[in-house]
Amino acid sequence: MRLVSRSSISAALLWAVLAANAPAQTPDEPGKTETEKLCSQCHELARAISLHQDRAGWQATVAKMVNLGAKASDAEIRSITDYLAAHFPADEVPRIHVNQARAIEFEAGLSLRRSQAAAIIDYRTRNGPFRSLEDLEKVPGIDVAKVEAKKDRLVFDLKP
Repeated sequence: MRLVSRSSISAALLWAVLAANAPAQTPDEPGKTETEKLCSQCHELARAISLHQDRAGWQATVAKMVNLGAKASDAEIRSITDYLAAHFPADEVPRIHVNQARAIEFEAGLSLRRSQAAAIIDYRTRNGPFRSLEDLEKVPGIDVAKVEAKKDRLVFDLKP
């Protein structure tokens, strides 16, 4: 059995904290300034770019932020969407494990509002795991059309 020294744990912890608080790495390309301006109105830029979405996903996310009160012109919105789609694309379509997913995964993956994602979590907590798309669509207040449109991303595994 190998013992780990306190100093090596402290060093690892320090690096983790520094990495978590490092400024977001954004390429100096057209749209960067607009993106930083829009995203920083509500949260840190790193949170926004961590999503890695396709163009449609970025369009939905930017539209959602504007609907929630972020201020940007139509030209800025186009520039921001172009920038995000070019520099922070989706690697692959992420699967959403419906019975383990956190609210942020429902928000980002299905383009749902925060209240709708919370309703899914609440319903799952009160009623147990979802077994099918039809079960998920029983959640009051969710946008069924958005769920239907991305049903290929949903996984209804019952194992934790």
